[in-house]
Amino acid sequence: MTLNRRQFSIAAGAAALAGFQGVARAQSEAPIVLGQSAAFSGPAAQLGIQFYQGAKLLFDQHNAQAGARRVEIKFLDDGYEPDRCAANTKKLIEDDVFALFGYIGTPTSLAALPLAVSAKVPFIAPFTGAMGLREPFQRNVFHLRASYNDETGLIVKQLTHLGLKKIAVFYQNDAYGKAGLDGVTLALSQQNLKPVAQATVERNTVDVAAAVKTLVAARPDAVVQISAYKSCAAFIREARKAGYGGTFYNVSFVGTQALADELGKDGAGVVVSQVVPSPYNSANAITREFAEAVRKAGAGNINYSSMEGYLAAKVLAEGLRRAPGRGVNRDGLIAGLESIERQQFGGFDVSFSPRNHVASKFVELSMITGDGRIRV
Repeated sequence: MTLNRRQFSIAAGAAALAGFQGVARAQSEAPIVLGQSAAFSGPAAQLGIQFYQGAKLLFDQHNAQAGARRVEIKFLDDGYEPDRCAANTKKLIEDDVFALFGYIGTPTSLAALPLAVSAKVPFIAPFTGAMGLREPFQRNVFHLRASYNDETGLIVKQLTHLGLKKIAVFYQNDAYGKAGLDGVTLALSQQNLKPVAQATVERNTVDVAAAVKTLVAARPDAVVQISAYKSCAAFIREARKAGYGGTFYNVSFVGTQALADELGKDGAGVVVSQVVPSPYNSANAITREFAEAVRKAGAGNINYSSMEGYLAAKVLAEGLRRAPGRGVNRDGLIAGLESIERQQFGGFDVSFSPRNHVASKFVELSMITGDGRIRV
């Protein structure tokens, strides 16, 4: 069963209460402890919950293997707020976690990045495609997913191919939204176009009235949305109430299943770009593997965000396996990840090197149907 926020909090509390028993065992086994700061509460909570569930599913499999060095995730809730994320990151580094893993969001990851770089702690698979985390190159930072420039480039290419050139942008008023806006603007400029209108929403709010008024008045053919699922869903509903009949495109960070759940039947026709293979298409080997892992665990948690968490954990586990020497240390993990060159993980291509820490440029488009399903 997918954990809702209350269930997740209860489960986390139960784990903490049971922790006394596990301390001696964990110390004797010397597990590798990863630190994660993510939204486990608030309007972006499902992103953190789903990514964590997918990663834990893979690490549970890894830990069950004979002779495997146990991997655990120590997670802290930041509510998708940068200040809380920075405080969490300082605590995790002070607690000497082995690596930082699976951070959710651009503004939060940007708050954590200088702390990770200064402490030389590996920062693995943040759930963001912002260029600000990729340039300049940092030796201890590794990305699983394609960039927002890759995603918005495909979206603009698709729209203009369909003859839709009046493109507006609804974006979150922070580093994430601006990264997506920059991607759309760059892609449009390559075709001598620019956004016909722009409007913002504040992070962790659904106050979209002003944005709806501005963008609907511009009569765009399509609206590209760069925000989280609550505000994007609110914008779609209100724009349609205001008479807007165009199409809506979102980047992957929106949280596809969370957006579909928010919109219900109103989600029909909404397009979302994806940076991992579809968790619903059994033609993909990684999808079959993931679905079987979910079935065996009785987790019932199949969605794009949990698939990304599973893949991110799978790549990290491979980096640990490849680490040179008998005892794994941070430099060994970095060397192990850098040695993953042109490797397929169930059909998902991953390639790192000493000068390239972006594993993939994979992007494809999906569409939400009226019954809440996701079609590629």
